[in-house]
Amino acid sequence: MDEKQRTHILQLPPSPGYYELMLQSGERFLSTLQECKDCGWQLSLSTLQAHARVTWIELLCLVLCAVAWTGIRRAAATWIFQPFAEWCHVQPKEAEKVPESAWKLLFYSVSWSYSLYLLFSTEYTFFHEPATSFHGWKAGVEVPIDIAIAYLIQGSFYAHSIYATLYMDSWRKDSVVMMLHHLVTFTLITFSYAFRYHNIGILVLFLHDFNDIQLEFTKLNVYFKTRGGKYHRVNDIISDIGCVTFGVSWFWFRLYWFPQKVLYATCYSSLESNPNIPFYFFFNILLFALTLMNIYWFLYIVMFVGKVLTGRVQEVNDVREYDVAEDHKVYSSAANRTHRHKDGLSNGQSLSNGFLKKKQK
Repeated sequence: MDEKQRTHILQLPPSPGYYELMLQSGERFLSTLQECKDCGWQLSLSTLQAHARVTWIELLCLVLCAVAWTGIRRAAATWIFQPFAEWCHVQPKEAEKVPESAWKLLFYSVSWSYSLYLLFSTEYTFFHEPATSFHGWKAGVEVPIDIAIAYLIQGSFYAHSIYATLYMDSWRKDSVVMMLHHLVTFTLITFSYAFRYHNIGILVLFLHDFNDIQLEFTKLNVYFKTRGGKYHRVNDIISDIGCVTFGVSWFWFRLYWFPQKVLYATCYSSLESNPNIPFYFFFNILLFALTLMNIYWFLYIVMFVGKVLTGRVQEVNDVREYDVAEDHKVYSSAANRTHRHKDGLSNGQSLSNGFLKKKQK
């Protein structure tokens, strides 16, 4: 960012507070919805035909890259991540999960670093001035090559992730929500590219990828803290710190910055730049759905912290880590322990905080 851009940012009026910002965005969205008298399938179809621009070559590149991600992941898991976990003598149950987390950590680290470069080391000022994302918008305008590369990488990866969630990842209690997340994200990426809303799209990706880096890094330290038959305190400390910073950054990036910068720009500023901006409701509804999913997962984080504070778990682990079958066995085991110790409790024994403690292995 050059000196001229810094001066321009300093001269901007202060942005409204969080509450005022959300209130203005919501009011603008609802008032626009009330004014829309011709909204329907016919208008949507005509708008799609008039403004969407995607070539067959771009679609082909998207499909080929999605297939390539799947092949690269299988090769990396087979020849790098799994052998490394075995070489480190990670417990077999945890070693099976290492390739998935290692792959995601690698991808999100690269993708977020590239988004960081675009937003803070180039002429783009979308992070500091989200409203400028829609300045000068025109249907079919040429997408800058550096942003087009980011879109190709991210769009193809989420297309691959839809397949990976079904056939490659461990199935967990929130995998259905994860599938919905991937579908919403893929739709937002492809449609925002077609309608040339790529500027705000880069900001959305930047605000979401950082938490995934922290999540996968923390999970890997959980897996590696018991290896070779020994307990490694360093990995345990890192996972403890990672758990706390992950929760804080999740709130800050996805529940504070995301509404403040993205939702305000798409609900309010976009209409200031172009009162007839196409597919206004479609994109904002998807972004609101993404926000609801972020809140849903944040509740998982809060729930996990609550279990730690009440003594129901004794060590850090990812709240969505265990698959459905294993989760059923955990609760069955807890019920069996309760039955076995019922007589002991009646003889005057007590449990810490009134809850059964279970040790995560």
